[in-house]
Amino acid sequence: MARIDPHSYFDTAQPRVQHVRLRWQVDFQARQLIGEVTLMFGQACAGPLDLDTKGLLIAAVQTPGGLHVPYRLEPAEPILGQRLRLQLPEQTREVTITYRTSPDSIALQWLDPAQTEGKQAPFLFSQCQAIHARSIVPIQDTPRARVTYDAEVTVPAPLTAVMSAGPRGQVLGSTSRTFAFAMPQPIPPYLLALAVGRLESRELGPRARIWAEPETVEAAAYEFAEVEAMIGCAESLFGPYVWERYDMLVLPPSFPYGGMENPRMTFLTPTVLAGDRSLVDVVAHELAHSWTGNLVTNATMEHFWLNEGFTTWAERRILSALHGEEAGVLAWAIGQHALDDSLARFREQPALTQLRLQLQDIDPDDAFSSIPYEKGARFVVALERAVGRARFDDFMRTYMQHFQFQSITTEEFLAFLEEQLPGTSVQVDVQSWLYQPGMPPQAPVFHSATLEELTALAQAWPSGQRPTAAQMQLWNAQATLVFLQQLPRQLDHAALAWLDEHLQLTGRGNYEILVEWLSIAGGSNYAPVFERIRTVLLRVGRMKFLRPLFRALGQHADTRSLGREIYATGRDTYHSLSRRVVEDIMGQWSAG
Repeated sequence: MARIDPHSYFDTAQPRVQHVRLRWQVDFQARQLIGEVTLMFGQACAGPLDLDTKGLLIAAVQTPGGLHVPYRLEPAEPILGQRLRLQLPEQTREVTITYRTSPDSIALQWLDPAQTEGKQAPFLFSQCQAIHARSIVPIQDTPRARVTYDAEVTVPAPLTAVMSAGPRGQVLGSTSRTFAFAMPQPIPPYLLALAVGRLESRELGPRARIWAEPETVEAAAYEFAEVEAMIGCAESLFGPYVWERYDMLVLPPSFPYGGMENPRMTFLTPTVLAGDRSLVDVVAHELAHSWTGNLVTNATMEHFWLNEGFTTWAERRILSALHGEEAGVLAWAIGQHALDDSLARFREQPALTQLRLQLQDIDPDDAFSSIPYEKGARFVVALERAVGRARFDDFMRTYMQHFQFQSITTEEFLAFLEEQLPGTSVQVDVQSWLYQPGMPPQAPVFHSATLEELTALAQAWPSGQRPTAAQMQLWNAQATLVFLQQLPRQLDHAALAWLDEHLQLTGRGNYEILVEWLSIAGGSNYAPVFERIRTVLLRVGRMKFLRPLFRALGQHADTRSLGREIYATGRDTYHSLSRRVVEDIMGQWSAG
């Protein structure tokens, strides 16, 4: 027995699934996916096969000839779920499992019409990262076990289904519609994705399309109109885009992440629809995953930095190429703020600030933070600076070509690094980066004239000095955010009123700026923003914004009362991952 992933029953000594065929009926009334999955092995095999499941109701397991396959569903474990053990007969090439999901599946969020933008039809979306694919399909749920897949999804008419796969047509029934999909490239199970709702699309270019509810689709099409240029820029840096299409879906506001890089169908939060394209660069991160994450990714969640660290680095290379090095430096400064926050959050769990994690008996959702993103990206910059950008770019193209469509470990990466760039590991002290907590003292630093000016203005704030109108007129959204992030977390009410008057913060449509402002004002018990905080928290379920706002509300008795009232009202609209974040924060509030 060789289990290589602490979060999966996947056994390297057993047969390995190569292709998955899904047949689902989406039942909004029961809040279940009902149907079957056929697991194909690529060659004849026999013996035990362990699959990951969570909350699935198994009805039958059969071979193509109708032969019953013995199986046993073991007792549930809190993190892993239930092991489904099959006993494959001799010469088995595929098995079909008939099953249905639980109404409480952690990977699925079912929205009533009132929770959508249009208020007319229900909505469903999935989120399988980190280890939640097992709650929608019995599978070897580890990134190491990549699969191709095809699917047929039947939904109530007139709803539309989209997946992280290429569309292959639809069949219209009297009361239903069946959509067909195919994903020919092998993907890790966490990239399996489904959404169903009242959707429309708009073409953005020869290989890009935006999907959203009808009430949102025009705004989304405007916001992302230049995505084809971004794809071209990324290709110039990292090589050809191999996934054929780059389509995107703007989800209802309860989506817990900023984006999810599902190949061929990136999922996006509507909080990126600022109306002025000031947040469109979030797509640079999800697009970069097409190379650093989807093409090459982590073998298990213990190596998550290989996914997000390289992608954050790649995102900032794209931003610098599109908007200049100054924009890249400000992005690094914004990331530093998130990194400092995560390092503080895990002060009592320093092992979770390492890049190479040890996650036995730890839920990867509980370990999630900005550290693999920001510390990981800074490690990549350290490598880049050690050998020079041109040489490192050559290395990266070789790396992605060598490991394409594979999921690797930190140690496999280091072996390849030593082979291609001998001595670099010692030069940058990889031990301190990968296997020790916190930040190495030699971490890269980023400089620009704009960043230095913004930093000086924020540092002068406590002494009563204020930016001039002429200075503030030159600030774009990035600069405004950097300035706010460097201000003290609590300010007197006169200072808050000055900020809001001169920067027009409470009315902002840019959620990055808005939430930073509301976190400062809410943490300062500034009553004029309370209604705006209520509006944001009852609309948005993105964890990145819930965390700072609820932490700010915990600073005072008045705001704690407000926070409890808001959460009681909005709890059912949040994704289960978002509820976990908020309830953990509120559990740390003092009484009052």
